[in-house]
Amino acid sequence: MKINELYDLNHTLAKDYLSKYTYPWEALAGIKDFIINLGKSLDKNEYTEIKENVWVHKTAKVFDSAYLGAPCIIGENTEVRHCAFIRGSALVGNNSVVGNSVELKNVIIFDNVEVPHYNYVGDSILGYKSHMGAGSITSNVKSDRTLVVIHGDTNIETNIKKVGAFLGDFVEVGCNSVLNPGTVIGVHTNVYPLSSVRGVVPANSIYKNGKIVPKR
Repeated sequence: MKINELYDLNHTLAKDYLSKYTYPWEALAGIKDFIINLGKSLDKNEYTEIKENVWVHKTAKVFDSAYLGAPCIIGENTEVRHCAFIRGSALVGNNSVVGNSVELKNVIIFDNVEVPHYNYVGDSILGYKSHMGAGSITSNVKSDRTLVVIHGDTNIETNIKKVGAFLGDFVEVGCNSVLNPGTVIGVHTNVYPLSSVRGVVPANSIYKNGKIVPKR
């Protein structure tokens, strides 16, 4: 569940920021301020501040119909497609895809990540080369509005109301899956389509029909 177990921090501009924390949910509260400070330090020869606190790399492709809310940073060679809705507090890494009608809010997206079709990602961190299939979403608020608990071998109180999901590097999430509040998925793990995932899923695993089996 720890940051150093989930992520290779060499694949994000948030390396120094995330290095300050042990668990990924601890970083959620400061993402907005971090992005604003980071944006002001970006190389103006590489990034254009298209409006206040919104920085887009000059090689990125942003469709005219996409909405970029402040603060956000869009990385090198990243594509933000038709009607994408970036509400704000979003760091999107290099060579990534934010697809049609995708909504992002308070997120760190590592390099080479794909959220390409009808995804909602809020209060979450997606690791290097992770991929969310069409229609898969993060649920970031419990139905009873109580504070989120991370359920694993031991339960950890986050003391936070809004917590989405934390995908390790190379995670694959199948189409139309729901990652319930406080889901943590270890590196190189695959989640089958139509899954409802809760708690901690170990690295190098397959999650299918509520069961977890190690990859062979």
